[in-house]
Amino acid sequence: MGSAPAPAVQGSAFLAIFWGGLACGVLDITQAFIAWGLMGVKPISILHSVASGLLGPKAFQGGVQTALLGIVLHFFIAFSAAAVYYVASRSMPFMTRQAVLSGLLYGEVVFLFMHFVVVPLSAAPKGHFSMATLVTGPIGHMFLVGLPIALSVRRFAA
Repeated sequence: MGSAPAPAVQGSAFLAIFWGGLACGVLDITQAFIAWGLMGVKPISILHSVASGLLGPKAFQGGVQTALLGIVLHFFIAFSAAAVYYVASRSMPFMTRQAVLSGLLYGEVVFLFMHFVVVPLSAAPKGHFSMATLVTGPIGHMFLVGLPIALSVRRFAA
């Protein structure tokens, strides 16, 4: 008695969002650690900076727990960005057909939304523009946020 092979998954919202959010989150935080690290900023300070969106400037006096909050918030944002792309792609099929172009553009949209809406409305102290801001912002978001999300949605969504 043989068992029938399991049916192949035709498409999965969960897998599309999971892999897109995970790839985006890992790539984005890694490039932040590198770009800001070259300017002498330690990874824990970067994570404190993320946590400062909720906690304000006192986040920079926090320890490991505050850094852990920062990483949780970072990945929450990454998975949220992946979920938004997935949902939008259901009504705009070109987002999966033209995943590279759509992903690059989406990365810019995410950067602009974070820079001009989320950060100003958060409790985070306002930063200054630097080369690391350029690398982690408009450039990094195209290739390390939007693109992996778009490619994941194209690969895993029906």
